[in-house]
Amino acid sequence: QVQLAESGGGSVQAGGSLRISCATSGTARGACMAWFRQAPGKEREGVAKINLVQGGTYTVDSVKGRFTISPDNAKNAMYLQMTNLKPEDTAIYYCAAVIRDSCPYLLRRADFTYWGQGSQVTVSS
Repeated sequence: QVQLAESGGGSVQAGGSLRISCATSGTARGACMAWFRQAPGKEREGVAKINLVQGGTYTVDSVKGRFTISPDNAKNAMYLQMTNLKPEDTAIYYCAAVIRDSCPYLLRRADFTYWGQGSQVTVSS
């Protein structure tokens, strides 16, 4: 069983930075972890993913160069560092995990098994 818990969200003005964390417990080796977000009235969309074994990462074009996904294996945690935030980044951010040898090719909600409860990020203009 894998448990995930996000923290570190909050409110920031456009251009600011935030780091959100995902604490994990029970994570087996070979997990692929990811960040998703869901804005009001919109579908949940993938933001970034990381293969905890190989270390490979991927971020979607809309946040590339602004968001960085990284692991902290010593703390069983994962982070999303967000810089140059924009109002359109406002959403609930979720961490997710799936136990498999490699990350799913597509960053789709249906491909991830375990989810955190979400952390609100609000960016004001």
